[in-house]
Amino acid sequence: MRVLLIRVLAVVASTAASASAWAADADHGADLARRWCSSCHLIEGAQKQASADVPSFAEIAQKADFTPEKIAFFLLDPHPKMPSFPLNRLEAADIAAYIGSLRK
Repeated sequence: MRVLLIRVLAVVASTAASASAWAADADHGADLARRWCSSCHLIEGAQKQASADVPSFAEIAQKADFTPEKIAFFLLDPHPKMPSFPLNRLEAADIAAYIGSLRK
């Protein structure tokens, strides 16, 4: 019984450690968004200009079906309405986390 308990605790500890190691970084996502997205999207309140025909990040965050995972996959999937960006999975997750931080 003790051996089983030790194994379970080891699995739980390693899972928690790996989850925190891969947690998305909203602050880094904000930096990336300023670099890659601000020419078209309004990404923050202090921004002065963006394209009128694209949603702001705050609008995207408020969508009923919003999830950070959905946005990250969207950013990695080629789509005709947006230019192709050289984002890796962690960067896409960081941008999605930033957008998620705008959700009210």
